[in-house]
Amino acid sequence: MLLLFVTLLTVLAGTPGRADQPCEDSDIAVVFSSPRTPEPGKRLRAIAVSERRFAATLEILDPNGDPVGETTERRGGPPYWWYVDVMPQDAGGYRAILQHGLKQVACRAIDVGTSGDDAHDRAKGIWPVTHDWSLATEDLYSAWIEHLFDDPLDVEPAWRALHEVTRDPERNFLHDHLGLREDDEHGLRLEPDCADLPYFLRAYFAWKLGLPFGYSECTRGEGGKPPRCSHWRSNLDASLGRGATLERIQLFFGDVGAAAQSGAGRTAGDDDQTDFYPTRLARETLRPGTVYADPYGHMLVVVRRLPQTASDGGLLLAVDAQPDGTVARKRYWRGNFLFVHDPTLGSPGFKHFRPVVISDGGGLRLLTNDEIGRDQDYGDFDLEQDKLKTEAFYDRVDAVLTPRPQDPTRALQATLDALEEQVHARVRSIANGEDYVAKHPDVIAMPDGAAIFETSGPWEDFATPARDLRLLIAIDVARAFPEKVTSRPERFTLPAGYSPDDVGTELKGLLERELASRHLDYTRSDGSTWRLSLADVVERAPNLEIAYNPNDCVEMRWGAPPRSKESETCRRHAPDEQTERMRRYREWFSARRRPPR
Repeated sequence: MLLLFVTLLTVLAGTPGRADQPCEDSDIAVVFSSPRTPEPGKRLRAIAVSERRFAATLEILDPNGDPVGETTERRGGPPYWWYVDVMPQDAGGYRAILQHGLKQVACRAIDVGTSGDDAHDRAKGIWPVTHDWSLATEDLYSAWIEHLFDDPLDVEPAWRALHEVTRDPERNFLHDHLGLREDDEHGLRLEPDCADLPYFLRAYFAWKLGLPFGYSECTRGEGGKPPRCSHWRSNLDASLGRGATLERIQLFFGDVGAAAQSGAGRTAGDDDQTDFYPTRLARETLRPGTVYADPYGHMLVVVRRLPQTASDGGLLLAVDAQPDGTVARKRYWRGNFLFVHDPTLGSPGFKHFRPVVISDGGGLRLLTNDEIGRDQDYGDFDLEQDKLKTEAFYDRVDAVLTPRPQDPTRALQATLDALEEQVHARVRSIANGEDYVAKHPDVIAMPDGAAIFETSGPWEDFATPARDLRLLIAIDVARAFPEKVTSRPERFTLPAGYSPDDVGTELKGLLERELASRHLDYTRSDGSTWRLSLADVVERAPNLEIAYNPNDCVEMRWGAPPRSKESETCRRHAPDEQTERMRRYREWFSARRRPPR
C-alpha cells in the first residue's frame, strides 16, 4: 500500500524544495497521497497535516521536477492541513513537497504507474493491519472528516445516506483509494443510524489505510447502572472473513451496525473496557472526529471547529445520522448537545475512540485509560466532564469555544440560527415518514413506555419522540436567552451605558421580531404547502409534546390547532389506544426529561 508519511523538520529550516533534494522524515507532521497505486490520467491527491500552525505550500512535482499542482491554503486547526489534487499525465516518480517559504520542510516520493501488492485478498479476517494509530494517523482522520463534510456555514447540508458522501470524490480524498471501485455507485453501501455513524466513519478510514479497528457489544444501562461493554471484536477476527474483498467489507459493516448502539457512548468514564474514552475539554481536543454522546441515546461526530472572531463567537459543527438513514450537519448548542449530570444515565459528553494497538502476541487490544493518559501521542484521557453539573458543563464548553466576551445580539442570532436549523431538520424527518406511510398504509406499531425512545423498525425510523424532546429543549433555550445575558453579563460585551436588564429587555424584543421573520414550509396531506414562522413553532411547544407519532397526519405533527384552516386537510389519525398512551407519556415531554430505563 502506498502510504506516504512525510514529516516536518523539528525546526522549520532546510534546503530549497526541488526535485534534486533528498526527502526526509521526522515526527512532526504527515503527508499522505491517495490512491494507493496512482495511475496516469487519474486523480492523485496529497494532504499534509501538522499539529503546528505555520504558513506553507504543498506542491506536487512531476518526474521532470516541474510543479503540476500546489496550494498555500491552510485549513483546520488543530490539526492544520493542506490539500491538493492533480491529474498526472505520465508514469514515473512524483514528489509531494511541503515548503515554508523557500525552505523544504517535508517531502516524499510517489510512484505513479507502479502496481502495488494487494494484501487485502490474503488478509486474515477483514483487512490486514499495516499501520498503527498514532498522532499522525489521528490527524489524518480529523482532516478527512473535516473535508468530507465541508460546506459553507450558511448551508444546511443533508444526505439520504452516508455513502452519498463517501461516493463524492470532491469530498472524500480516500475515494477509490484501494482501486476496487469501492466508492462507485454500485460499491459500498453505508446507511448508519445515529449510533452506527461514528463506527462507520472510523471503520471506513481504518480499512482504507490498513489500521486496526474494533467494536464491542454494549448494554443500554438499566437498574440505575450505566452501560457496560463486552465481546470486543476486531477486523482481524478470522470468523468474520468471508467472500471477496468488497463482499467481506459490506458484511463487516452489517455486523458493526447490528452491534453498535448508543449505550457504547455512555459507559462510565473510568471504565477501561469501552470503545470510547472521555477527553478533556480543550481547544486541541474538540477536533474533527471527536464523538459526542448525549445521556438519552444520541451520538454526533464533530466535523469542524471555527475559532472566535472579533464579531462572532466560536462554533463547533457536527454530523449525526437519524434512524431513517439521513445524515446532516448540526451546530453545537444546547438544543443538539444534551447534557445531564446523572450517574444512572452513564457518562455523556465528548469522547474519543479508544486506540487499538497490536498486542505482544500479535493480536489486537485496546489501550487502558492509564495507558492513554501516559501515551505521548494521546495523553488526553480526563474525567473532567464527569465532575460537571449541567450548567457548569455548558459554561465550560462555551469558555473553550468562545473564551472572550461576545456581542449578545450576535450570540442571540447564532442561537436562532441553530434553532432554525433544527426545525428544518424536523421538516425532513417528517417528510421521510410521510413518504414511508404513503407506500405502507398499515398502522405503525407503537412501543410501550420508555421504549418509544429506543426501539427498532418503522417506529424507530419515522417516529420523532427523541428528536422532539431535543427540539422542546431547544425552544426553551432560545426563549431563555435574554435571561441568560442578564444573569451572566460577564460573558457578554454590553453597550456603554446599558445595564444587563436594559440589554435583556432589548433582546426580548429582538427575539420576538426574529422568531416572526424566520419561516419553514411543510407539505400538507393534500400536497399543498403551508408556511409557519418560528414564532408559530415556539408558540406550539405544548402541542409538540404529543406530535411524534407517524400514524398521525402531518398537520398534527406540526401542532396545527384543531378545526383550523391549516388542519382541515388532515385525513389520518393514530389509533385511539396510541393517542391515550401518548397523553399518559406527555409528562416526560413537558418535564423535558426522558424516563429512566
